[in-house]
Amino acid sequence: MIAKKSKFNSAFTLIEVMIAILILSVAVIGTSGYRYHAALDARKAAMQRNAARIGLLFCETWRDGSDPNAFDPTQLTTSDPNSTLLIETADQGPAVPEGFTLLETYRTTLDSVNYYTTLSWNDVSPGLRALNVSVAWDQRGSEADGFTEVDKTFKLTSYITN
Repeated sequence: MIAKKSKFNSAFTLIEVMIAILILSVAVIGTSGYRYHAALDARKAAMQRNAARIGLLFCETWRDGSDPNAFDPTQLTTSDPNSTLLIETADQGPAVPEGFTLLETYRTTLDSVNYYTTLSWNDVSPGLRALNVSVAWDQRGSEADGFTEVDKTFKLTSYITN
């Protein structure tokens, strides 16, 4: 009797399969991490854009008013039920810059995020007044009711002549 030599079948070994699974796992985890951080950064950018828009809205509306000492941005809130903008007075807000006089602090809710705004002014010279708007928010996007949790600030200053 003649013994037949066994031929190796062309198949993957267990080691090759395990290495392929490891490489695919690393690629999937890396892609998931990238997508998570990209979505998180997009949300943070949207919140910063909204804070800049709120600051610009307050600053431009305040600057266009007839009496800068009587400016009330709560009147900017519409009665439209589809509006996501709500402005109300607040007890706390960003710090007033040195040399500026506090007008008022407000909590603005936009897209379920609370933005805290401080309005202050300073007479720079006779006939020239600086209007300062500081907007602060929690970049994690929490809907907390307290100012203590904010960690980002956007500041805008405009000038008017008296």
